[in-house]
Amino acid sequence: MNKLEEARKIINEIDEKMLHLFEERMHASKMVAEYKKENGLPVFDGKREQEIISNHLELLKDKKLAMYYLTFFDGVLTSSKDYQKDLLK
Repeated sequence: MNKLEEARKIINEIDEKMLHLFEERMHASKMVAEYKKENGLPVFDGKREQEIISNHLELLKDKKLAMYYLTFFDGVLTSSKDYQKDLLK
């Protein structure tokens, strides 16, 4: 196996793990949406988002990846909020 094949194998394994974690996160987002609906809370909570992002950036070991992580995580947050909005319709 050459380096490219090895890297792609690793990426495929990581992507599969991320897929399962995404599903778990979205199920938790559904629980959040249900709570927000019961308590009349809005989907968007800017303070909570900033708190999560700040904590994650502190945990990020390779700080050179911060900009890329922010792009990645923005997609995660957008998907979560969109899902919650759909559930609250």
